[in-house]
Amino acid sequence: MEPEDRIALFLDYENLALGVRDHRGGAMFDFRPIADALAERGRVVVRRAYADWSYFDEDRRMLTRSHVELIEIPQRMGATRKNAADIKMAVDAIELAFERDYISTFVLCTGDSDFTPLVHKLRELNKQVIGVGVEKSTSALLPPACDEFLYYDRLEGVDILPTRGRRARPARLPEPQPQPAEQVEQLEPEAPPVVEPARDVDALAVLVAQTVAGLQGGSGGEVTASRLKRTLLRKDPTFSESDYGFRTFGELLRHLAGHRVVELAEGPAKGDPEVSLPEHGERETDFALLRTVVQDLAGETGEVALSGLKNQLRRVRPDFSEKKLGYRSFLQFCTAAATGGAVGLRWSAEADDYLLTAPPP
Repeated sequence: MEPEDRIALFLDYENLALGVRDHRGGAMFDFRPIADALAERGRVVVRRAYADWSYFDEDRRMLTRSHVELIEIPQRMGATRKNAADIKMAVDAIELAFERDYISTFVLCTGDSDFTPLVHKLRELNKQVIGVGVEKSTSALLPPACDEFLYYDRLEGVDILPTRGRRARPARLPEPQPQPAEQVEQLEPEAPPVVEPARDVDALAVLVAQTVAGLQGGSGGEVTASRLKRTLLRKDPTFSESDYGFRTFGELLRHLAGHRVVELAEGPAKGDPEVSLPEHGERETDFALLRTVVQDLAGETGEVALSGLKNQLRRVRPDFSEKKLGYRSFLQFCTAAATGGAVGLRWSAEADDYLLTAPPP
């Protein structure tokens, strides 16, 4: 079995949660995108979050469900409380670095430049350091100090553009109207049996493509079937290929390879093939589709806004999904198309959006 990185995760929760709220239109912090991103990088063996949890009651329940250890920092006045949380988090990280030699990677979720000395010290102790922060509330001094820095705003599962309000919650279903007892007795025997809906193989294809892309872009190197399976289980411990109608994981991969979602090649061990994303094929076709749609929509200015463009592509091809190609967002897909010369892409402060153009043939 390939060696895995052991990861210790530390969240400066007040900095992170308030950064999301203040710079993403009042949205609530979601831990899942961070957990998924780290699952592609190794095995998380320590998860700790530091805050005065009396201010984050709903968040506390969300983190507890994700098996995060909550470190209580009692309420004090202003900067004193903030410094107490920062010092406690730094002391715990250094202590863990000395006591747990098997931990190779420390993830610091904060945008505060006060943690820069901690980053330097951990790297001096031969630890890899990954930072995570909200883009607009992260100090410019922190990302260059880390081995890798992930902006929360750009993680898979987080909207690209800031929302205007809090994330909408699913609407509650209307309460069933009371019925006469005689009618209920007649209906009960005729109630259909509850059948669990079949899992969506298309959604699985998206998940596999995203995961392979994340593994290739994160740690690099070859992605074997066994490594891919372990990563999928980190993202969803209940994952099983049998839920999708496949007897083995290899059978599932062969099905996806037949649909050009992935490519398989001989791996380092028998029965453990190397998995990669197709280099050509559908990607070039979808780049051409994007170019055609931009050409058709371009008005007198010759430019088309990114917002709403994906819906226009789906009108032409309803099954379009950039995630099946391994791109984590539609913006990333458009950026790749621009790099390949299929379209032009630029940010417009006046339009507060990205604008696309179709280069002349």
